[in-house]
Amino acid sequence: MAGAWDGIEEFVSVARAGSFTAGARSFGASVTHMSRAVGRLEARLGNQLFHRTTRSLSLTEAGRHFLETGARLIAERDDAIAAMSASASPRGHLRITCSYTLGEQFIGPILRGYALDYPEISVTCDLDNDVVDLIRDGYDLAIRTGHLEDSRLVATRVASRAMVTVAAPAYLEGHGTPQRIADLKGHACLVGSSSLWQFARGETFRPEGRWKANSGIMVLEAALEGMGLCQLPRFYAAPHLQDGSLREVLASECPEDEPIWAVYPRPKHHSPKISTLVERLRAELQPRLAGAPLS
Repeated sequence: MAGAWDGIEEFVSVARAGSFTAGARSFGASVTHMSRAVGRLEARLGNQLFHRTTRSLSLTEAGRHFLETGARLIAERDDAIAAMSASASPRGHLRITCSYTLGEQFIGPILRGYALDYPEISVTCDLDNDVVDLIRDGYDLAIRTGHLEDSRLVATRVASRAMVTVAAPAYLEGHGTPQRIADLKGHACLVGSSSLWQFARGETFRPEGRWKANSGIMVLEAALEGMGLCQLPRFYAAPHLQDGSLREVLASECPEDEPIWAVYPRPKHHSPKISTLVERLRAELQPRLAGAPLS
């Protein structure tokens, strides 16, 4: 069995690190060991996994395909061992990805509590507003919102978020308050990562304006400066709606709350480190969204 695994972990470490030197450091072995292990693996597979030059290293097409397979095999092996453990207590390495603000403000505190309660767990949390491929990139779990399409993944709804359309009082006094969705066309819109604003009954509006950012905080701050209207999750705007520095518009046209999902590859469904964290997210995330102001 050891022969069957020989080189797979080394290959995955090098591929993720981007070089044999960084991969060796991450794996805890010499560069010579990593190079020889990957070479033996390539010989067994009958395929070159890397394009090698003196200055660069990149995956071949075969390497890209095998990275997904190899990472999945390693993760499934580790999860199977953890699931068969006598205590079935969460243990091992948990790699999670989430968007920036949701991660920093809400998921981070939950993960810290989880790590404190289970000392045999180590956590890596990568914040990224882009949707990553969990299986290819070796993630255990992601926090995502909205519609999900990848059938290789299991999704558990852990919370929901309300969307609101807001502007500063000074902006509304100078430009008027929209009474209908169609009125938005005459307004300065502050555009975030979504190209469509959602409203009741499935109606949408494509905002246009001279301020666009893939950061909700930057959009929020522009709204507070009176630069225009924006649509954001309520947790961004809640403290400012309370102190009057923002006003909600088109409140009767609010869309249905958007689901927030914990998403993970199917083989991890019964892993203690995943199931325990998902239950904690279901218990803690919604109250935090409802009550925690942004710092």
